[in-house]
Amino acid sequence: MSRIGNKPITLLDGVKLNVDGQTVSVEGPKGKLSYECRPEVKVEVDGSDVKVSRHKDDSSSRAYHGLTRSLINNMVIGVKEGYEKKLELQGVGYVASIQGNQLSLRVGFANELKQTIPAGLEVTCPDQTHIDVKGCDKQLVGQFAAEVRSLRKPEPYKGKGIRYVGEYVKIKPGKAAT
Repeated sequence: MSRIGNKPITLLDGVKLNVDGQTVSVEGPKGKLSYECRPEVKVEVDGSDVKVSRHKDDSSSRAYHGLTRSLINNMVIGVKEGYEKKLELQGVGYVASIQGNQLSLRVGFANELKQTIPAGLEVTCPDQTHIDVKGCDKQLVGQFAAEVRSLRKPEPYKGKGIRYVGEYVKIKPGKAAT
């Protein structure tokens, strides 16, 4: 019995959800998202609640039951409130800037790194060492933030690199400490 899948999704004010066959589309003040459901699950709108149910009780149906409910809930929250990830650059001379639809990073390499900003995301640099990624699609926000972080992960000896705001990096003592 899926505990997550059985919970109803309550629609927030200003959010419209439409089910057309296996396609679920959600529209709100921050944008519009759609998702193609798997055939193992069924989505029903009941007033201001959305219920997700499954046809069979095999393991894949149970897995998609909870997954579908979580994805639809993330879409409802995203079009109403949006999602945000904050990154910070640690290191001498590490600089981030936005040029058109590209994020330019100088993070200790010989060349400047450029990352194209996907459509549907709002990326800002409040100062040279911070990057804010905002959008209504939780997966897209997290994926872009992870891709930017992977360009220069925090290293364990000095802690230099790109990290999430508030992320703790354990610093190793190095060879001189022994």
